[in-house]
Amino acid sequence: MDSFDRSARIGFDPVEAPRRYESPADQEVAGLVAAGLAYGRADLFRPKIFGLLEVMGPSPAAFARDFDSARDGALLAPFAYRFNLPSDLGALIAGMGAAIRRDGSLGRTLARELRDNGDDLRSALAAFSRALREEGRALAEPAMGPPRAIEHLLADPAKGGACKRLLLYVRWMVRKDEVDLGTWADLIPRRHLVNPVDTHVMRIARLLGLTRRKDLSWRTAEEITAALRLLDPEDPVRYDFALCHLGMSGACPARRRNDLCLACPLKPECSAGRRVAA
Repeated sequence: MDSFDRSARIGFDPVEAPRRYESPADQEVAGLVAAGLAYGRADLFRPKIFGLLEVMGPSPAAFARDFDSARDGALLAPFAYRFNLPSDLGALIAGMGAAIRRDGSLGRTLARELRDNGDDLRSALAAFSRALREEGRALAEPAMGPPRAIEHLLADPAKGGACKRLLLYVRWMVRKDEVDLGTWADLIPRRHLVNPVDTHVMRIARLLGLTRRKDLSWRTAEEITAALRLLDPEDPVRYDFALCHLGMSGACPARRRNDLCLACPLKPECSAGRRVAA
């Protein structure tokens, strides 16, 4: 998986959005916007992500920090997307702004929650998301109305779901390589990360024997991470981008193709690949 061409796939991944910014403050805000909206078809959510970031101006961090729902809420009106209304986006941005004003950055907010929760990422992320939702709702609702699906933008790990987009966001911020930004590299150790799980990762992880579970849950994400930790205890999530994009790119399709299996470097480790005769 280390030979996977990550750079060639960046344009197909929502990480492209925060990578457009040089400032760490802007990267973390743009990253949470991108991760929150990265659901459904990429050709539908990408214009929403970049449209919202354009409205937020050259510094998304400054926009969030100074956001006033009564003054700025109307700017968000065109950016409703599927489950989410402008009031959800307003609450997200207001919540980020409150955390930045209090702690100096979103990374410091999560790092504090991680310390307070005994280095348990699930509990820390649950507290992080809850604070942003509650503070954002209190600040934005009077002018913009009640959020409809703020938990769809900021998932609650305490409920047991895989929280794929939230874990993806943290991976972007903590790890540093040709894909991930490492914005929080000095705040949160990579060993605490949990692997994001979607249908692509789940399918390929099962083929590789990383899990026998079939549910997209936090427990499944932890089981896959535990298996990957045997390969790299300090950076188990380093393989996530390759696992996900093997499926997304069609290199490992859901319906097996013998020609692709024969060319795959993971064939000896894959339960499907081993059944393909050379």
